[in-house]
Amino acid sequence: EDHIRGDINAPVKIIEYSDFECPFCKRFHETMRQTTTEYGGKVAWVYRHFPLDQLHPVKARKEAVASECAAEQGGNDAFWKYADRFFELTPSNNQTDIDTVLPQIAKEIGLDTAKFANCLASTKYDAHIENSVQNAVATGGNGTPWSIVVSAKGKKYPLSGAQPYASVKQLIDLALQEKVMNKRLHQKNT
Repeated sequence: EDHIRGDINAPVKIIEYSDFECPFCKRFHETMRQTTTEYGGKVAWVYRHFPLDQLHPVKARKEAVASECAAEQGGNDAFWKYADRFFELTPSNNQTDIDTVLPQIAKEIGLDTAKFANCLASTKYDAHIENSVQNAVATGGNGTPWSIVVSAKGKKYPLSGAQPYASVKQLIDLALQEKVMNKRLHQKNT
C-alpha cells in the first residue's frame, strides 16, 4: 500500500508523512528527491498521506485521493509522476484550483481521465488515507512534513519539518554508520 521511490531493500528507509497543500512539504519533496538521487540504492523513500484537515480542509484529502487514483491506473511510477508534477505545478496553502489542476495532471501523465474522474468522485481511498493519518499521529507526527529515518536494524530517527538536505544527510549517515558499526562489532566478536 505504500508508495516507494528507490529500492525497498535499501539499508535506510525514510517514511515521510506529507500533505499536498503544505508549502513545507512542497519544499521537502525536492529535498527528498535530491536524497534518493544522491544516495541511490542506499535510501528508499516511503510516502504516506497526512492531510491536515484543520489547515487544508477539503483540498488536501482530495489531492491525496487523486494521487491514489493515479497509482490505481499506473502503479507506483504514476503515483510519483503525479506527486512530482503536483508539487511542481501548484502554489500550496489552499490556492490550487483542484477542479482544473487534478484532471490536468492526470492527462499530462497519460492517465485515462474518465477513469480518473470516477475514482476521484468515489470514496474508495478515504479509509486508506485516514489510516495513514492515524499512523502519522501514532508515530509522533503533529505537523507536516513528518518523517522517520529507519536504519537497517530498525532504529528510528525522527525528522520533523522541512529540514534542509544537510540535516537529512546527517541522519541518513548516522543510520548507515549504524550498519557499519554493527558489522564491525560482529566481525570483532567472531
